[in-house]
Amino acid sequence: MRDPGTDEPGTDEPATDELGTEVLVVGGGAGGVAAALAALRRGRSVVLTEETDWLGGQLSAQGVPPDEHPWIEQFGCTRSYRAFREGVRQYYRTWYPLTPSARRVVDLNPGLGRVSRLCYEPRVAAAVLDAMVAPYLAAGRLRVLFGHRPVAVLSDGDRVAAVTLTGPDGAHVTVAAPYVLDATELGDLLPLGGVEHVTGFESRDETGEPSAPAHPQPGNQQAFSWVFAVEHREGEDHTVDRPEQYELWHDYRPPYWPDRMLSLTAPDPRTLEPLVRTFVPHAPGGPVVADQSADPGDRDLWQFRRVVAREQFEAGFAASDVTLVNWPMIDYLPGPLVGPADDPVPEAERDKHLLGARQQSLSMLYWLQTEAPRPDGGTGWPGLRLRPDVLGTQDGFAKAPYVRESRRIQARTTVVEQDLSLAVRGAAGAVAYPDSVGVGMYRIDLHPSTGGDNYLDVPSSPFRIPLGALLPVRVRNLLAAGKNIGTTHITNGCYRLHPVEWNAGEAAGALAAHCLAQGVEPAQVHGDAALLAAFQAELVADGFELDWPEIKGY
Repeated sequence: MRDPGTDEPGTDEPATDELGTEVLVVGGGAGGVAAALAALRRGRSVVLTEETDWLGGQLSAQGVPPDEHPWIEQFGCTRSYRAFREGVRQYYRTWYPLTPSARRVVDLNPGLGRVSRLCYEPRVAAAVLDAMVAPYLAAGRLRVLFGHRPVAVLSDGDRVAAVTLTGPDGAHVTVAAPYVLDATELGDLLPLGGVEHVTGFESRDETGEPSAPAHPQPGNQQAFSWVFAVEHREGEDHTVDRPEQYELWHDYRPPYWPDRMLSLTAPDPRTLEPLVRTFVPHAPGGPVVADQSADPGDRDLWQFRRVVAREQFEAGFAASDVTLVNWPMIDYLPGPLVGPADDPVPEAERDKHLLGARQQSLSMLYWLQTEAPRPDGGTGWPGLRLRPDVLGTQDGFAKAPYVRESRRIQARTTVVEQDLSLAVRGAAGAVAYPDSVGVGMYRIDLHPSTGGDNYLDVPSSPFRIPLGALLPVRVRNLLAAGKNIGTTHITNGCYRLHPVEWNAGEAAGALAAHCLAQGVEPAQVHGDAALLAAFQAELVADGFELDWPEIKGY
């Protein structure tokens, strides 16, 4: 049960017409939760809104175990993100019948998935995030509006005055605040508030990036995916009804794809060579040490994003592993969810793409149940069963699509490929932004796009998050707090991952609270060396890492 102070869909609490708060965070994903927590720790009142009924975004509601760099257990994230990770592990230690050997593992990986050192059930992440915000709900300083999406922004010159949201019952609530943070998955406040922003692929003339095209392509965006959870019950038949669009997706093959999308063959993201994956439920495997710097982990699709590994628990506790299907084969390519300010995607077209993505994923499941090749020469795994409880839904599909690319602010600082590309920077490492508010690391990993591009994979250096990337060029009190920060289509490919989104959102929440306490504005903090140093010192004291350790041997 959620705290009764939250407006969860289905409750009888009437909608409030108008609310006031010190910090409004719109979007309850990884960045939004981190932003709210940062402001709350500094004594501020916060209203946090979320379209679904789970906090966490890609950490939970979108069903994506965290993609992280190989040093995450030692360094390279904020203290609060580490607390979230440890909270997940403690949840399993407290409530699950782990084997003695699993219980002894300090860096417990409940699902033994190969994509991450922390593969867990999405509903566990939601429970841990609920626990992290619970004290502030009890104190009356946080209000969470579940099932709410923004529909209008009231602006006053270069400031955002208020945001109007619609709730699950269709009622509207308007929230006014001195600081507004856009932590939505698609940067929804930017067009509503007339905040200068970009979409899609910028041109080489605009950014100077070696991998950019000659001309801008605002409709060319990374694919999104609709994740689902399955287990396998040998000898049972859980085959779903043939999907309505199955014929379409069964034969769908982009020109650059080595086989039909509904197959076990897809490009290797780093070489683009055809790569046949394996999918065998409960096939014996060797030790699992997730390290994407050495192995992307996607060769064995059953283990790739496994979130329940039955061998981790006492005998008889779990009849099956559970794995999340978020594979190249369900990347949705026919069209984007957003368009540029002068050519937005119509709502009907957006709905068509959302439905299409669900049908593509459902078709993948049906293909696995009926046509997928088995080692014994047969076809299909009819024992595959959807697990709705794992994702908190009725149908076993995630509450929301996994969004890789958002609208992005035109920022005071825009991170470009040549700032962190290993080929460009070499031994010098990524640009050492003096206004750093955090760190991150991941290859520039761009999935196939709606504009017809295959994977784009660029090795990168450990990088920093510049404060200027959170600040729009004009609007004074709106901060970017998610995937909408000042990156390009290309650098979004490494700044979009879980710990980086969390860090960016947390920095935005800390900045809003800092500005309220000091009576300054974000642009002043960014532009004044003394004010910036004071803010950075506050971040370090709060557990932020602003640069990477330099290790040269012993």
